[in-house]
Amino acid sequence: MYAVLETGGKQYRVAAGDTLQIELLEAEPGSLFTFDRVLLINNDGKVSVGAPTVTSARVVADVVSHIRGEKKTIWKMRRRKGYHKKQGHRQELTVVKIKEINV
Repeated sequence: MYAVLETGGKQYRVAAGDTLQIELLEAEPGSLFTFDRVLLINNDGKVSVGAPTVTSARVVADVVSHIRGEKKTIWKMRRRKGYHKKQGHRQELTVVKIKEINV
């Protein structure tokens, strides 16, 4: 059994026991978080597709920790102008472990 859920503007295919890094959630580490925006559920070959979401479907996850992603370097330059600018960014992420998928 797996589900496709949407959070942070991205879609993730998850199954029970999966660990994934998603956009920062307002939840404390060690607490449970319920995802309501479930777009698709596959239950042993029986597929339920939402329009846009599957009604009464929930994905329950355990919030493991909050981390920062790898550093991305942004380099801007204008040729022949003497302008260059180096900037970095680290995205705030939440690590969650999927506990169960409720239909």
